[in-house]
Amino acid sequence: MTVADRSVVIHGHFYQPPREDPWLEEVPREPGAAPYHDWNARIERECYRAVIAARVNGPDGRIARIVNALESTSFDFGPTLLWWLERAAPETYRAVLEADRASAARLGHGNAMAMPGHHVILPLASRRDVETEVRWGLADFRRRFKRDPVGMWLPETAVDDTTLDVLAAEGIRFTVLAPHQVRGAPVDGLPGRYTTAGGRTIALFVYDGAMSRDVAFGPLLSNARAWADRVTADPRRRLVAMATDGETFGHHHRFGEMALAAVIDLLCARPHVRLENFAALLARHPPAEAVALVAPTSWSCPHGVERWRSDCGCRAHPEQPTHQGWRAVLREALDWLARELHEIYEHEGTALLGDPWAARDTYGAAAHDPAAALAFTREWLRGPATALRRAAELLEMERNALRMFTSCGWFFDDIGGGESLIVLRYAARALELAGPRAAALEHDLVERLAHAESNDPAVGTGRDIYLRRARPAIPPAARVAAAAALAQDLNLDPTRLIPAAWAARCAGAACDVEHVRTGAAAAFHTAVRRASPGRPTVSVQSVDGSVDRKLGIADLPETAQDSVQARVRAQLVERWLHPEDKQAVASGMPLALAAESALRQAIAALLQNGSDAATRVEALADLLDLLGHPVPFDAQSEFYRVRAELPADRAGDLEGVARRLGFA
Repeated sequence: MTVADRSVVIHGHFYQPPREDPWLEEVPREPGAAPYHDWNARIERECYRAVIAARVNGPDGRIARIVNALESTSFDFGPTLLWWLERAAPETYRAVLEADRASAARLGHGNAMAMPGHHVILPLASRRDVETEVRWGLADFRRRFKRDPVGMWLPETAVDDTTLDVLAAEGIRFTVLAPHQVRGAPVDGLPGRYTTAGGRTIALFVYDGAMSRDVAFGPLLSNARAWADRVTADPRRRLVAMATDGETFGHHHRFGEMALAAVIDLLCARPHVRLENFAALLARHPPAEAVALVAPTSWSCPHGVERWRSDCGCRAHPEQPTHQGWRAVLREALDWLARELHEIYEHEGTALLGDPWAARDTYGAAAHDPAAALAFTREWLRGPATALRRAAELLEMERNALRMFTSCGWFFDDIGGGESLIVLRYAARALELAGPRAAALEHDLVERLAHAESNDPAVGTGRDIYLRRARPAIPPAARVAAAAALAQDLNLDPTRLIPAAWAARCAGAACDVEHVRTGAAAAFHTAVRRASPGRPTVSVQSVDGSVDRKLGIADLPETAQDSVQARVRAQLVERWLHPEDKQAVASGMPLALAAESALRQAIAALLQNGSDAATRVEALADLLDLLGHPVPFDAQSEFYRVRAELPADRAGDLEGVARRLGFA
């Protein structure tokens, strides 16, 4: 054979851990992702948006073309990432779907592969959970891509015989593995045939490990021509396949998407080199040679799948002398909890849902949308209508029980990291829905987590993380009620302030909120007050007496915080800036500088005008706070001078102003 007879597949595995708060279903602000709101937003800008609009430069270094690189590469996107993209980056999301349609028109098979519903290590899950994860992934893929998938990417390529048997039973025809996971792989790169212990067959593609490493971690992204030459160097290969994290292209390596676009150009220009996807190649070359599986194994742990259950030595920062003994404790604790939750689900769910496991398997098709999830439960309900809420809670309990095994919770070096916190939050949400046994189960869980020690003594143990950070500090329903009350007070559209997972309705002081997925409702009495002109607070008292809190802007759901701050800021500008200050801002002066100048003037006016000037000082200090600016040094100095000149009785009246400006 000649080099010209070669097929090439470049696969990108695109995935981010689900970062949504499980109660509000919003991604909280992540300071480490600055200047972006969170890591999803940052990586979307650095990678996903770049890959679907990759620049191809001409000889003069200027942009010659902009291409959607996904139209020429195999890819999979985790369902939880696609759910976020669909809501937060719809143009990028549409380009992902279009890439699959364009490749299907060109090759007869789309580039997209499916992935299980959550990024869990399937060899560590029960067969029932593997089946649910695979079925959820299939349902999500069909909804988005409007076709049946041919292949499925496995999280971390973690595999065993049961996993492959489930894939084959669900109609999946192939998956992709690393070289060390297969024995007897065909030397020409074509797929091998694996027969499971259950007698089912599935094709296994093996990617080029050395070349994939050099794309992800080595020199190939800096030299597209060398990359293309490497692809066509071995005359024995009928298929050269590479697989990396999709975030390699733009996030891990800046401008990596340009290198990808360049190598696509070079390969397409070489005669008889076919750039395609695994499904198209499988259609022409069904597996002929039998292969054996090395299991359980994964692509990122040389010890099999130990990275997700033991202190095997794998870590993100091997240069740091940390231990990962916490991994086994966390795995065992959540395995125990899952068994207890599944027992509750089966016992209660049989009466309410008929076949609870069939209901769970099909719930994935609706789980992406809160309203659809409740409608699904209503259709499946076998008990009385009054039992709808409990049936919905059970399905949501199971959804969170699955999510708490997201692999990222074990991948990194310490249980104090954000990824481990995420899985503990899912555990907390699942427990909240567990019913009468919830308190006892939570007690036993935290006792188990007490043995999961962080490398940082200040963090403590898994017990400390769960109690301090995993459970919500403020009841989510109260946060939603406060947002609805402020929307009413500030004449804002409540649908822009309330998270999509919730509904709220306020009439005067009465505010009713409802969790859309479960139908759980709560009634509150609310009252909006202002500690100062720009610091509204909401008193929230539940009708049943279980909640009595005073919440500020920072306590609101993040969907509400920006809108409330913007409205309050506009009110302060309109009411408390003098016309000449507003004119200066209109002429280009930064608002913060105008507010600082106005604040110093207001402080000076305290000598003549007590109460009105004091209110203006507090309002302008609030305005600066909303702009992210501290009280200016010079303003504090001016206040200190002014207060010293005032008679003792008037100086005493300014105690509140003094505190607002930072004085004891």
